[in-house]
Amino acid sequence: MGNPARLPFEEEIHELENLLVSMEQKSGKELSVSDEILRIRKELARIKRQKYSNLTAWETVLVSRHGDRPQTMDYIRMVFEDFTEIHGDRAFGDDRAMRCGFARLGEQKLVVIGHQKGHTLQERQECMYGCAHPEGYRKSMRAMTLAAKFHLPVLCMIDTPGAFPGIGSEERGIAQLIADSLLHMATLPTPIFCVVIGEGGSGGALGIGIGDRVAMLEHAYYSVISPEGCAGILWKTANDQTRPMAAEALKLTSKHCLKNGVIDEVLAEPLGGAHRDPREMANTLKNWVIRSIRDVARYQTDMLIQKRFEKFRSMGMIKETDNPGVQASGLNAG
Repeated sequence: MGNPARLPFEEEIHELENLLVSMEQKSGKELSVSDEILRIRKELARIKRQKYSNLTAWETVLVSRHGDRPQTMDYIRMVFEDFTEIHGDRAFGDDRAMRCGFARLGEQKLVVIGHQKGHTLQERQECMYGCAHPEGYRKSMRAMTLAAKFHLPVLCMIDTPGAFPGIGSEERGIAQLIADSLLHMATLPTPIFCVVIGEGGSGGALGIGIGDRVAMLEHAYYSVISPEGCAGILWKTANDQTRPMAAEALKLTSKHCLKNGVIDEVLAEPLGGAHRDPREMANTLKNWVIRSIRDVARYQTDMLIQKRFEKFRSMGMIKETDNPGVQASGLNAG
């Protein structure tokens, strides 16, 4: 990818990148600048490492929404040798925000499902910026049923700010379809692997988020509501002050989700985010998929479903403390 769009906290990084480009253009004419180029590269790597290892929750949200960040179809092209897409839900229509199909990874065949936001304006409008309608979840359940029929594992890539909240979506029962999808995935007799690759917003994300292994990319987020929505509820307005406050309160980063038992693993991103080296991120994702498939292969189907049920049923359980007047949640609020 070319020079990525600038994020608000990357001012110093972009200044050095521009300086580096200028110096490299001169390097062919002036050999004396090579030492300076090396120094700038080292300084740039140091600043990126320092900044991206200490992102605030709100900065993480901004990275997860970066326009150049790889999406489901990008990973499908980079990770899998073949992909045959499934269209339509056999009831209403084809939701372009939810992509489903058969794929091949080496000798392993599987079904891949994921949200697609789009890169161009036209694609984003077709995909509703990754906000799926009821027909999208109906299509994904159709794909999962086919996966179970042919004994294929399922990979779900989550990247949505939430399910589409429009009138048509509500009239066609979006809440019911998400609930149906949760039940369908909880009892599906085949392995399921879920990974949050960007935004993991609300029920729209959870609708394809029930799996035997759940991971997040390092700079993705997973939350019951967006920071803007949370700020609007708590402070009646979403602005530069309330959005970061809401993001911190929601504990939505990969570190928080891992600590609180919501996910099983965090997949490290290239320095500066997945958008700076999509191929490296795709290789990391590919290795995780291969490892996850091998990891669950030892379980019989009944045991797999039982462990999946117990995994999600245990989230948020209340534990009694030594003080009878105090109760502590199974999810650490820290």
